[in-house]
Amino acid sequence: MLLKDKVAIITGGAGANGLGFATARLMAQYGARVAILDLARAEPQTAASRLGEGHIGVVADVTDKAACEAAVAQVLQAFGRVDVLVNNAGITQPVKTLDITGADYDRILDVSLRGTLYMSQAVLPAMRVARSGSIVCISSVSAQRGGGIFGGPHYSAAKAGVLGLAKAMAREFGIDGIRINSVTPGLIETDITQGKLTDEKKVEIAEGIPLARLGRASDIAGACVFLASDLSAYCTGITLDVNGGMLIH
Repeated sequence: MLLKDKVAIITGGAGANGLGFATARLMAQYGARVAILDLARAEPQTAASRLGEGHIGVVADVTDKAACEAAVAQVLQAFGRVDVLVNNAGITQPVKTLDITGADYDRILDVSLRGTLYMSQAVLPAMRVARSGSIVCISSVSAQRGGGIFGGPHYSAAKAGVLGLAKAMAREFGIDGIRINSVTPGLIETDITQGKLTDEKKVEIAEGIPLARLGRASDIAGACVFLASDLSAYCTGITLDVNGGMLIH
């Protein structure tokens, strides 16, 4: 079992069709004890129960530093350790540059970028004591190509910031045995895409992807399991593209 005896926190993980829950489910299958962290309205406890026995749901807002610290304390109390953090929580907004308001900017960057910082800050002390740990930061192909289908420029900026933050943290905490890496998904079929792409549009997009299909949540989950496990023991500061070849560079 790749993740036997490991404890993993997945932020934004309660959505049944989302990347976070797919990652939580696969990590549980590989032996991890999982804490799904999400807003109260997302019902993370219910999501955790769908994984089976031995997993927990934790209510927290990743934009609130105290809430992040309290959530990690709850996980430590329940499991005694934190081995893996997947910074998955994020929101998007399909607007153009001139239409982005200050409130829009703050809202998008707060969840993806500030949330990644606050949750990383919350788990790093425990990982430092253990002298091991893996943090996986979910960015986006839109950070690399300068925009996507569903996110505005502020979303691209937030996700590009995640890449820079992860690399800087990787340099700082490698000496402590902590690995910090990023995943850049391409266009993945989740709740965000449902009802927003016609079948014709999906075919058109797939024609521009070498693997000739849109991504699945399970594709991202597999990458996260790899980065969380000892299979990636000599990987830190990397950006793992999971986009079917949409962006080859």
